[in-house]
Amino acid sequence: MIASVTGRVTAIAPDAAVVEVGGVGVLVHCAPGTLATLRTGQEARLSTSLVVREESLTLYGFATDDERTVFEMLQTASGVGPKLALAMLAVHSPQALRVAVASADLKALTQVPGIGQKGAQRIVLELKDRLGASPEAVDAALNGPRRDTVWREQVHSGLVGLGYSGKDADEAVAAVEPQAEADLAAGRPPQVAALLKAALRSLSVR
Repeated sequence: MIASVTGRVTAIAPDAAVVEVGGVGVLVHCAPGTLATLRTGQEARLSTSLVVREESLTLYGFATDDERTVFEMLQTASGVGPKLALAMLAVHSPQALRVAVASADLKALTQVPGIGQKGAQRIVLELKDRLGASPEAVDAALNGPRRDTVWREQVHSGLVGLGYSGKDADEAVAAVEPQAEADLAAGRPPQVAALLKAALRSLSVR
């Protein structure tokens, strides 16, 4: 089990980063929020989870140990593999996922691409008593302020981490704003991974 990697970030892509460890470039798959904390050429530490398959070894990285814990716990639910677990963490924070499961918030869970109504119900049934969220946390989350604009910071940070200037990142964020607003109008949280890819496309055609 590779519990963490520490080293210089040599490359950042929309869905992964390369961290040089002992002269070896290690490919680590990450959610957009984690990638936004990384900078090419700088040292970084990522908590990691190694997923072993017959045909592959895939390393997933997280900004915190808590994200890794939730990632691994999510996969104990039927039908949830590493890609879907990572997608859940791309849409919701670990605490938001705990609250969604503890409060049976199917709407929040179905905002994750790949999770339908039945899948959300199954996740709640199987993880409600295992993922963990205190009544106080549930109450605070349900009554706290909305964060409809958090996608801006994550997309902007992700672009800067990929080497774009702050001005270019501002222009790209403005270019994808209609897409984010369409998600909000439909009652969905903006999908940061999709917005980041769209922002990169807008920069490549200039």
